[in-house]
Amino acid sequence: MTTPNNLVYERPEGFTDTPTHYCPGCTHGVAHRLIAEVLKDMNLLDRTIGVAPVGCSVFAYNYFDTDFVEAPHGRAPAMATGIKRVLPDRIVFTYQGDGDLASIGMGEIVHAAARGENLTVIFLNNANFGMTGGQMAPTTLPGMKTTSSPLGRDVETQGFPIRMAEMLSTLDGVGYCVRRSLHDPKNIRLAKKAIRTAFETQARGLGFSMVELLSTCPTNWGMTPVDSLKFVEQHMVPFYPLGDYKVAAGVAQIKV
Repeated sequence: MTTPNNLVYERPEGFTDTPTHYCPGCTHGVAHRLIAEVLKDMNLLDRTIGVAPVGCSVFAYNYFDTDFVEAPHGRAPAMATGIKRVLPDRIVFTYQGDGDLASIGMGEIVHAAARGENLTVIFLNNANFGMTGGQMAPTTLPGMKTTSSPLGRDVETQGFPIRMAEMLSTLDGVGYCVRRSLHDPKNIRLAKKAIRTAFETQARGLGFSMVELLSTCPTNWGMTPVDSLKFVEQHMVPFYPLGDYKVAAGVAQIKV
């Protein structure tokens, strides 16, 4: 909707009229909007089923005007696999945080990708367990302070962060695996295109697809929303390079 002097954004048709529970400055809301807009643009709202596991994303089913189910912590890929196999004509996606996907759900995501399950994963990486108090996650940066690593992550005793997009891209069942970010308008636009490509990959039966999105967590990081965006740009992007990690031959032909 436009007015003579400015552009006004309305709630996407893929959203319900529900106040958000996310903290101010959290980019989960941005990711939600992009997904809702893509599903509307692709005319998929009536045939989409989302899976929301425990974590910051657990209330996603309140916001999307599509069918949704809740999964136990880390088990969204397993539930999505069952749904997609029983209802192969539906578009099935999981919406997962890094604590959920890369920690307790590591086995689930790896094997779903290895099997080439024809579903889509939207993976929010904010480098901590956002819902449960900001503990260290598999994605926490070296030296980064969290409630369970108050002196900073020590790689000698706590290991190195796991780069999920790079790791999953090595599996034969993966058709599309990329990393984008939500820290500025340019990267948000690129993220939307990637989400569209991921859903197109599934719609065309080209295998497992995942879009990793670098996201903010101002509350647990102890930062203002603006400073958290700068943190993503200055610290997360260098450690988690943005880019396409696997684009299968059929997917490369998709134009969005």
